[in-house]
Amino acid sequence: MATRPLPDAPATRLYLVTPPVADPANLPADLADALAAAQVAAILMHLAPAGERALSDCVKAIAPAVQQAGTALLLDGHVDLVGRTGADGAHLTGIAELAEALPRLKPERIAGTGRLMTRHDAMVAAETGTDYVMFGDPDRHGIRPAFEAILERIDWWSDVFEVPCVGYAASLDEVGPLAAAGADFVALGPRVFDDPRGLRAALEIAAAHIGIEAPK
Repeated sequence: MATRPLPDAPATRLYLVTPPVADPANLPADLADALAAAQVAAILMHLAPAGERALSDCVKAIAPAVQQAGTALLLDGHVDLVGRTGADGAHLTGIAELAEALPRLKPERIAGTGRLMTRHDAMVAAETGTDYVMFGDPDRHGIRPAFEAILERIDWWSDVFEVPCVGYAASLDEVGPLAAAGADFVALGPRVFDDPRGLRAALEIAAAHIGIEAPK
């Protein structure tokens, strides 16, 4: 399947982060519809621990619906699975993982980077060749910087660098401020999948916060 880069973003776009996925049936049945309705640029798929064959089958089952909605499918790590499953790229953790993955991903596929703890780390990621940097994503213990610090980092980055930045929103209330700070993409964390209004409604609310109109 042909791959494509993240779309150019003259305005802020949405980027969705899944909870750990072990079985495609655990994702909302209306996932593709929800992605299309909110014009989601990319979905970052976290894979629950499983054997390589099971992980590959899981990604292959989800990729067509995601990509047919016009959304890029990225895997959280699992670089070896990207080419074999038709995913569009991978999201890497830190500079070392990015540098190791780049020869296997570029130029055909996307390589993004998160958990960049300092300004220097973010600049090194850009120089190394990342397609985007993510600010505000939680560490492996679920801890992330103070929200004001995230906004400051995005504001600084958007004023100085051309490499797109993704601001991580822990809740729908954070979407607007992240966009206003200059984020090219706003990542909605896994909690959006548990929104009592349903995934599509939650994504449409997020889209409205950044000025994306629902389709007629």
